Amino acid sequence: MGVLAALAAGITLAGCGSSEANSEAKAGAASIDGPIEKPNLTLGFIKLTDMAPLAVALEKGFFTEEGLNVRLEPQANWKVLLDGVIGGQLDAAHMLAGQPIAATIGYGTKADLIAPISLDLNGNAITVSNRVWDMIRDDLPEENGRPVHPISASHLKPVVEQFEAQGRPFNMGMVFPVSTHNYELRYWLAAGGLSPGFYTDGDVTGTVDADVKLSVTPPPQMPATLEAGTIEGYCVGEPWNQQAVSMGIGVPVITDDQIWNDNPEKVLGLREDFAERYPATIAALLRAIIKAQQWLDADDGVNREEAVEILSRPNYVGANADVIAASMTGYFTFEKGDTRPAQDFNVFFNKYAGYPYYSDAIWYLTQMRRWGQVASDKSDDWYFTTAQAVYRPDLYMAAANQLIEDGVIAEGDVPTTDGFRDPQSGFIDGITFDGRAPNDYLSRFSIGLKQGQRVTAAGISEN
Repeated sequence: MGVLAALAAGITLAGCGSSEANSEAKAGAASIDGPIEKPNLTLGFIKLTDMAPLAVALEKGFFTEEGLNVRLEPQANWKVLLDGVIGGQLDAAHMLAGQPIAATIGYGTKADLIAPISLDLNGNAITVSNRVWDMIRDDLPEENGRPVHPISASHLKPVVEQFEAQGRPFNMGMVFPVSTHNYELRYWLAAGGLSPGFYTDGDVTGTVDADVKLSVTPPPQMPATLEAGTIEGYCVGEPWNQQAVSMGIGVPVITDDQIWNDNPEKVLGLREDFAERYPATIAALLRAIIKAQQWLDADDGVNREEAVEILSRPNYVGANADVIAASMTGYFTFEKGDTRPAQDFNVFFNKYAGYPYYSDAIWYLTQMRRWGQVASDKSDDWYFTTAQAVYRPDLYMAAANQLIEDGVIAEGDVPTTDGFRDPQSGFIDGITFDGRAPNDYLSRFSIGLKQGQRVTAAGISEN
């Protein structure tokens, strides 16, 4: 409890809009009422539906309302985007939740990055090629002539065995080694009894002892890579699953909210020293994004059609509006003729989607350890301290409290919390995640590193 109390220190709780409450925030939030220090900002993004809060904040004038002149720049891939933030070419970016966490612990690259706001919940899916779909379709349970969802990865096991018997690897794609997509795909495969492989020190392929081999492909290139036969399936954000449906080259088999209900997806990532140098700028930036998130979820999605039109523009996602709408307007299409309600597939403001929970960061860290990206055991305190260094609810609440004072959002729109979610049970394997007990959580997986284990090129060994 002492550790939890330490973590809670510095967080401004919901409804505390007073100057006294704000004074308890970390030093980075101390000068938010001053003049904007850097009004001209360049933000990076990848062409995905969940960059919507940034596009909406620009197109609906929320950045301008906050005194900011923002330029949005698409990036070629997640590595280029990360390097741009670290190198200062980008002031901040639409970022994979795992990227600032990995950079802070020195996995892949070392930099002190923070995430002061979560951009959304859910938004990803796993798609398989038509060939694989044809191989599993007849064995799937049905209801009213349609496959029952969620579809377990256990249905892939005979397909993977057939590939192995033919001397061929079963390859699937994800977007980056520390992406939500990598961990969701691995989670789904392992829950179905398939090993997605382990990482060794300095290894970014993660294929040791793998039944299914995963490789990196930038999101917009996923459909073409699938069509070329290089991979047999992938996990990616929208609209690139719906693009496969539209092209007739693949079938989504599960959405990520069916793997982990209401999972955090992207964050706004930036350098810690940037936030310390420009606190009023960061507060203005967060206020504009929160307004955009609220607009996106207002009145059960009344603005989603307009959002689709904005995102379809070439300077944003650039996909056909019908393809974007197929997952962003309260429905999700698994096959042509099989469109199902999916009201919460994209959540931007509701369910406290913007609040950067420490427990979300801890979940990513547990998956890094589970698959060997964190090479050795860590104490629970290490998970807590690392999460606190990266996820910054104090900065979020400082900005949100200003919006509450101005009547833009309500007190009930932000959570009353010590930075942790209540234990979450909405996982496909039935395992409950409690961010306050990361090592206990890790011990519950049948596939994944156990206490005292590490990975070598020869396989898993005991320390």
